[in-house]
Parts: sequence; C-alpha cells; structure tokens
Amino acid sequence: MALSRMPARSRARRGAVQALYQWQVGGSSSADIRTEFRERDGMQNVDWSYFDALVDGVIRDVDTLDALLTPRLDRAVASLDPVERAILRLAALELRDHPEVPFRVVINESIELARTFGAEQSHRYVNGVLDALARDVRPGEARNARP
Repeated sequence: MALSRMPARSRARRGAVQALYQWQVGGSSSADIRTEFRERDGMQNVDWSYFDALVDGVIRDVDTLDALLTPRLDRAVASLDPVERAILRLAALELRDHPEVPFRVVINESIELARTFGAEQSHRYVNGVLDALARDVRPGEARNARP
C-alpha cells in the first residue's frame, strides 16, 4: 500500500517501529523520541495517541514483553536483529494490550513492517513467532478464527 494511502494506525505502527529501533540502538528517552518523530517529515496523518501508546508501552514493559516472546524464539531476544526485535515487541504489546485490534491485523501489519524494514526473509520469522504468541495470548480469538 502506498504510504499516502496508509491508514493512520498503520502509520503509527510504522513510526513506532522506527522509534523503537532508534531507542534500542541509541537509548533516547521515550519523550525525546516522541518529540523527534512529531517533527519529522513524512509523519503526517499519524494516529499520535496510538503511536504514543505503542512506544511508551514497549519501553515501559520491555522485560515483560521479552518474557512473552522468549518461549517462541529460537534464540535470545538480544540476539535478534534490532528491526525484528522492535517489530516483535510492538506486536506483543498490541496482542497483549489492544484486544480491539484483531490478532490477524497485528500479525499482517507486522509482516508488512518486516518486509519493509527487515532482512529478506524476516517476515517469515515474524509470522511464525507471532502466530504462536497469538494462540497463547488470545486463545479464544485464535481458536475461533478461520484457517
């Protein structure tokens, strides 16, 4: 989907992944990152309240989110590519804290983010991890979903 036609929440996720990547490699504070991203070119029509909730939520609960992800990973969280790590943490937060967003939307958006920002096959890894996580975090929704 063209960036100009992307929904506001998708833009928030896209910006949040970039912000979380920056936080992971640079260690900036949540407040500094939010301010910087609001001033960036190309950040129009973003659902800023959702962006804030995602960035703040991941930074605040990073250890808990990593604990949710760890049993589904084939390596330590710290060994993941920083882009994959940011995407997986973001998706784990959405699956855990945003039941109003269908789990398939969380997974599909994460796959698209991995295709956009990640390594060549990272979308497959992200899909597998999040599919397993969704079955555990949202068992009723995942069980009732069509195959």
